[in-house]
Amino acid sequence: MELSDAYINSFVQPRSDLLMEMEAYAEANHVPIMQLAAIDALNQLLRIQNPAKILEIGSAIGYSAIRMAEALPTVEIVTIERDTARIAAAKDFLARSNVAQRIRLIEGDALEVAIPEGEYDAIFIDAAKGQYQRFFERYERLVPSGGVLYIDNMYMHGLSDLALKDVPRRKRTMIRNLKNFTDWIMAHPQYTSAFLPVGDGLLLCLKR
Repeated sequence: MELSDAYINSFVQPRSDLLMEMEAYAEANHVPIMQLAAIDALNQLLRIQNPAKILEIGSAIGYSAIRMAEALPTVEIVTIERDTARIAAAKDFLARSNVAQRIRLIEGDALEVAIPEGEYDAIFIDAAKGQYQRFFERYERLVPSGGVLYIDNMYMHGLSDLALKDVPRRKRTMIRNLKNFTDWIMAHPQYTSAFLPVGDGLLLCLKR
């Protein structure tokens, strides 16, 4: 860990026993969840924005949904997950949280499932990295002017900074898609986008 990372992590907010249990579960079962400094930064941005409704693409075990709901006491969250084992874990953790009544878990592929229609003030994307542009194109229509799409893992643990020939073969298509998405969204006429260098890279896309 670099010194700057250690310094940033020294400001991480205390968590409940349930959240720390979820963090331990994620580590033991190789489930990717947001890094602590990144979720704190995301939640602070959300407090400033104060969205009424959030759509999350990629629930995993429900960690970020619970963290966002705790940070925003009146927010309603719809979250989508397709992995059956993660869905089972998410249901258990959500049931034991104090925010379950404001989180709706949709089971299935985010590119196929139906979700409650209407506007979402914010969308948080943290799912299959090679599909980011497809997720964005499918759901951005639900975001009104002034809404924000938050997209995690833009650095792909440093892989996105490597020349493609240096990336493991099995990940090359994913990295190629992620880089293409980055170029596409930064030039998108309807969005003003910027990177926040926290955690594994957070992209903020403000709809004009």
